[in-house]
Amino acid sequence: MLYNDSDANSRFDIMEGERLDDLIRGGLKIIQSPSAFCFSMDAVLLANFTALKKGDKIIDLGTGTGVIPLLLASREAAGKIIGLEIQEDSCDRARRSVRGNRLEGLIDIIQGDICEADRVLGVGQFDVVTTNPPYLPVGRGAQNVTDVIAIARHEIRCSLDDVVNAGSRLVRYGGRMTMVHRPERLSEIIVTLEKYRLRPRRLQMVHPNPGKKPNMILIEAQLGGNPELIIQEPFFVYNEDGSYTNAFWDIYYPGKPYSRGSGCYDG
Repeated sequence: MLYNDSDANSRFDIMEGERLDDLIRGGLKIIQSPSAFCFSMDAVLLANFTALKKGDKIIDLGTGTGVIPLLLASREAAGKIIGLEIQEDSCDRARRSVRGNRLEGLIDIIQGDICEADRVLGVGQFDVVTTNPPYLPVGRGAQNVTDVIAIARHEIRCSLDDVVNAGSRLVRYGGRMTMVHRPERLSEIIVTLEKYRLRPRRLQMVHPNPGKKPNMILIEAQLGGNPELIIQEPFFVYNEDGSYTNAFWDIYYPGKPYSRGSGCYDG
């Protein structure tokens, strides 16, 4: 949701061509640039899917403009959160969002390569790793002309294997890694997780509506966990009549009124 307030824009140090969006979480806002890669539903669903225990230390790999750290910071259980991002412009926006929200004591944004993360941050230092990685291998699908968008969507700077390998080294034994990705790569994801001793523990399919096949998956794996996978009930974004489901509104607009019958927003 676009947020427009002169005082807030000044506090967040908004640059030309940028906008300030409301995250609908405790007054939190985020700086975005329409010409770069803006966060979408997958990041919001991943943040909601990620289970936290009190004081968990969290790292978000490929954090972009920091939406997942910001959303997780609104959860009482969250401990220290680090967002790791390789692109300088995205890091700058994420850092200004953190400062604007006065969360410097809770969130750190670090510019760096996922493939080098454990050398910089140490092995086994985190309770939770989250990631919304590039979905497409290089050469598959239409590649964006703008580098920043291409890097976010295609495995140019890191592959699925790179991301999972990094997560397995950063997370402590018994810790969890959560990921959002595409259903067509599920078998590859599971094989890669198992390769690095990350046992899949929870899986949820995300469908546009009850009549369509899933277009996203949410998966949680545990380092050294037991071989027991819980398949959660599917998540539907839309009802059959085209209105948003109640489950969608509960995530996007927590505490806001809506019609339980139709899923339509009343407020």
